[in-house]
Amino acid sequence: MKKLVVLTGAGISAESGIRTFREMGGLWEEYDVMEVASPQAWEDNPELVMRFYNERRKQLLDCKPNEGHYELARLEKYFDVHIITQNVDDLHERAGSTKILHLHGELKKSRSTFDGRLIYDIDGWELKMGDTCEKGSQLRPHIVWFNEAVPAMTEAIAITEKADFFAVVGTSLLVYPAAGLIDYAPRNAQLFLVDPNDVHTSRKVNIIKEPASTGVKKLSTLLIE
Repeated sequence: MKKLVVLTGAGISAESGIRTFREMGGLWEEYDVMEVASPQAWEDNPELVMRFYNERRKQLLDCKPNEGHYELARLEKYFDVHIITQNVDDLHERAGSTKILHLHGELKKSRSTFDGRLIYDIDGWELKMGDTCEKGSQLRPHIVWFNEAVPAMTEAIAITEKADFFAVVGTSLLVYPAAGLIDYAPRNAQLFLVDPNDVHTSRKVNIIKEPASTGVKKLSTLLIE
């Protein structure tokens, strides 16, 4: 079975109602992203950081996968599909995809501030100051913040290097290191790009200039044919 590797970004979840940082409104308009999504922010004001991610988690509970997510899951009938996502939501999982690598962490999980290997599911939407790991240390959002390493990149590169088909869905290819993954796809792999906006890459790609909900369906038709 041919291997299809799909890199997804904010564009695929936007159609499910996942608002970007700038669209959160209210309190978040008063803060720079570095004030709620960086190690320094956690050190300076962990309560604010916790509130930001609690609000995002609460929002996620009301969102559902869209046709783009579902179509990628359906492609598992025809290909060995690996999803590499920059998104921290669980919409790929809920749509039925089975091989998903989260580059930037997972919103519905927490991890120990003492031992990063200790990762826990969050029950509901709220993580609180005082919630601790089994070793007694405060739990933090299981998110890769700005200025933090992206530990899953090594695995993502290894997956990409074996792709027969590599598709980019809903991402601008401007956020590194994830944007550099396309350069690890084999030279004989067929490359596809699904996005309504102009996305620039030095690789030769088949462009589907549509939102994910309709564009992934067209991608699916091209791949199966």
